[in-house]
This record gives sequence, structure tokens and C-alpha cells, in this order.
Amino acid sequence: MSDKKVIAVLGATGNQGGGLVNAILDDPDGPFTVRAITRDASSAKAVALAARGAEVVEADLGDVVSLRRAFAGAHGAYVVTNYWESMSPQVELAQAGNAARAAKDAGVEHVIWSTLEDTRADLPLDDPRLPVLEESYTVPHFDAKAEADQVFLDLDVPTTFLRTTFYWEAFLQGFSPQRGEDGRLALTLPMAGSPLAGIAAADIGRVALAIFAGGKEFIGTTVSIAGEHLTGTQLAEAFAELYGEPVDYRPLSYDQFRALGIPAAGEIGNMFQYYAEAADDFTGVRDLAVVRALYPDLQTFRVWLAGHTDALTA
Repeated sequence: MSDKKVIAVLGATGNQGGGLVNAILDDPDGPFTVRAITRDASSAKAVALAARGAEVVEADLGDVVSLRRAFAGAHGAYVVTNYWESMSPQVELAQAGNAARAAKDAGVEHVIWSTLEDTRADLPLDDPRLPVLEESYTVPHFDAKAEADQVFLDLDVPTTFLRTTFYWEAFLQGFSPQRGEDGRLALTLPMAGSPLAGIAAADIGRVALAIFAGGKEFIGTTVSIAGEHLTGTQLAEAFAELYGEPVDYRPLSYDQFRALGIPAAGEIGNMFQYYAEAADDFTGVRDLAVVRALYPDLQTFRVWLAGHTDALTA
């Protein structure tokens, strides 16, 4: 019988959870084994994880009983919620509460809760420059996670609060440079001249594994992570190297972005306004030297780009 400690991972077939599952599976001589939690164990991704040696267990964030079963006997649990699935901060809060209670009931010794800052500290609801969303939020997918932090604290769950950031994978989903009517490529992020803290999604899982390995020293702490802090101009320069032609940085205003008519334009526009206007604080707590000490092979943006060349054709 293995004496390895079980890490139960929510969102095991998604970006963050999948990154942690892969990190554990890629370290067969390490101290952990992985329990991949998914709503559908028969999905192609779940089946592939099982083939690689993961224990695959079905559970649902909306069902605390199923979560309690999924966490039973686990040393650690990685808890991540997906706001974009429901687009509801109330649902996200309820899901986080279910996970916290299930972890407490199951006696999990170390929980990592994937969270974010409360943007209302920098962009309060009475700021006339941007809309209030969902009645009481500035950036709901940030603010609801921040509110959920208190649930883990109130229940005295042994938790590391892992504050993530913008995934570079967003450049695979419509944020990459586009060719304009003048024939030139342009990056149009609404970041003005401020730096954007970004990270490869897979590296979130790798940092999380290092935190689990660090054990008790991380319980009760907040770890804020990024892979690199780059301005729009610097991002455009990296894309120009990839494409072998100039890429202009032509930032939209926040209001222009919110008016685009794309899904969640208000939410994402408010998010970029927060990233830009709170950049000193947001990037300041994401000390890259500290993150790299946890995971020395942390990817730079150019390294991430090189690994996604085929998907980023201009």
C-alpha cells in the first residue's frame, strides 16, 4: 500500500486543476498521489487522466455530500471555482462554501483555495467611472472569491490563499493581436501604459504543488503569483518576435472595451481597469523572485509563446 499523501483536486480537467494534476503525475517519485475530481469521469479528459495513473472521482461543487466523499482520506485539497460557468457571484460563493465545509468535515490537513483580490478596495462601488455589476460588485469573479476567503477562515480550515492572475491562455481566446484594415497587426488590450501580471495556467498548478510540499509553513498565508509583469508595449514586442513583423500596441479605453458588445464586456472591462489602476499594488505583491523560488522553471511570456506558436498564427 502506498504511503504517499493524496491531493484531491477540484477542476481536474480544467486549466488550474489540470495543471496541478499534471504536475503531480509528472513527479512519480514525489510524496503525493492525485485524486482528480470531476463531474463526469467518463469524459475524454478524465479518462486520459485515469490512464496516466490518476484516481478519478466524481463530485459536484453544488453538492457538499459528494465533495465530502471526494475529500475523504485526502491529505490536501485544491479548491477552484469557475465563475464563467454560472456567471453568478452567488453561485461561486455557495460553491466555495460547500468545498470549505466538505474539507473541514473530511479532516483535510491542507487546503489551497484559488482566490483573488477584492477590487472594490481600489475601485469602490461609488466610483462613477465604471458600472456596478450584479448589484454589489466591481469585478464579480474577483470580488466573490475574495468574499469567500472569510468562509475558510470562519470554519478554521487549514488554508493557503493562492491569489492567481490573468492567464496567458486568454491570448488563445481572442485577446491576441489582430490585423487591422491598414494591414498591420495590433494588440488592443485596455491597459493604458500599466503592466499586466500574467502567468501560464499550468504554472499555477506547479506552484500549488510546491506549496503542498512546503506543508504547514504555508497554512494561514496568502501567496500571490504571476509569471511576468509586462506592459502592452512589451507584450506587443514579444508578439512581434513571434510573428516576425511589427505589432503595434493600440490600447482601447476602458469604456471602449465595455462597449464592444462581447460577452461579459462590462466585467472584463472593469477587470482591466482594475489591473491598470491598481497595478502598483497588484504587481507589487506578486514578487516574481518569491514565485520563482517556489517553482524555478516558471515560464516567461516568451517561453509560453514559443510553446503555443501553432495556435497563435497571425
